[in-house]
Amino acid sequence: MKKDKYKNLIFAYTVLYTFVTVLNSILYLYNGIYEDPSGNWHEIDRAIIVLIGVVAYALVTELIIKPMVLRYAVSYIPTVLLAFFYVWSTSFRENLAQSAYMDVWINFTSMFVIFCIVHFIVYKCRKKKETMK
Repeated sequence: MKKDKYKNLIFAYTVLYTFVTVLNSILYLYNGIYEDPSGNWHEIDRAIIVLIGVVAYALVTELIIKPMVLRYAVSYIPTVLLAFFYVWSTSFRENLAQSAYMDVWINFTSMFVIFCIVHFIVYKCRKKKETMK
């Protein structure tokens, strides 16, 4: 990977983590919860799940697999399994909520789908630009 790619991934990670954290805080405040009941572990867990999501995006952009759908599947399956493994490993530290796996699946899959849509649009725009030259 090029140096600029690393910078872009780090930038994407920090922006995404900040966005998710602020959104989570707003939702807590809206529901009348003024302190994070899960404490600091919750922040570390969020940081790791977001990191796994950024790795998934890096795989989507770096793998050279045709067709595109196969590239997305090859990127999604191992990273979502890694996210599930991480959730499972946190059960040794604390009891999991009944919806822990569903929550991670919904959030991770939503993030991944958004990444894929953005990647597909950028890919099509670049391809169109190259054919116009």
